[in-house]
Amino acid sequence: MKHLRILSLVLFVLHCNTSPTGRKQIILVSDGEMNEMGTQAFDDLKSKTPIDSRNNTNSYVKCIVDSELGVTTDTTGVDSWEVIVFKDNTPNAFALPGGKIGVFTGMFSVAKNKDQLAAVIGHEIGHVIARHGNERVSQNQLASGSVKLLETLGKPTVAGALGMGAKFGVLLPFSRQHESEADLIGLEIMAKAGFDPRESVNLWKNMSALGGGKPNELLSTHPSDETRMKQLNQAMPKAMALFESALQSGKKPNCVM
Repeated sequence: MKHLRILSLVLFVLHCNTSPTGRKQIILVSDGEMNEMGTQAFDDLKSKTPIDSRNNTNSYVKCIVDSELGVTTDTTGVDSWEVIVFKDNTPNAFALPGGKIGVFTGMFSVAKNKDQLAAVIGHEIGHVIARHGNERVSQNQLASGSVKLLETLGKPTVAGALGMGAKFGVLLPFSRQHESEADLIGLEIMAKAGFDPRESVNLWKNMSALGGGKPNELLSTHPSDETRMKQLNQAMPKAMALFESALQSGKKPNCVM
């Protein structure tokens, strides 16, 4: 009987929730609870990771974030976003429910200009506004047969479900579907904000050049670099139209480091 109730709830939710690309989603957790989880995870990271307080790096990242948030409709109940640059050589960035964005200094050597970094940040914002973390947590609830979130998830699992990466004990990484969707959402965000969407492909060329013995796509939770570039190129005509429209309307972010 319990499982029938859960199944009924899932079927109902599937008819009510869609991602920004129109994909049906299982969303069982309130935005408020997800935002609380994201804030707690972010505060925990800030207490353990050195923060880069330099004006040039912080103003550079904030300029990109503000430009992209200015063209983004966030329906998750976040009024303002907190942006932190962390001193870490890992080429990584993330965004969490609750309006939290982290960029590691190691990303600056891979995202070589403002447009490439905008592709990274737009992708991470895409995860949040598409409620990908909520989907992962909801799937965990279904697997455990529980609707009591905080009783079923420990801190490592929360970090993973929110997409903070393997370094933070990820147990539920974003799926290939989520990654591809965030790529396309981020491409649209950066183009609308006046960043050159063609640089998203160059970003992944840079990422591919890092090597590192990446697993075969079929064995990985992420699309291969080649697949990502192909999907981005397929979506480029629409993105370029948005970019040209943004330029004509005067959007040309002057973000420098």
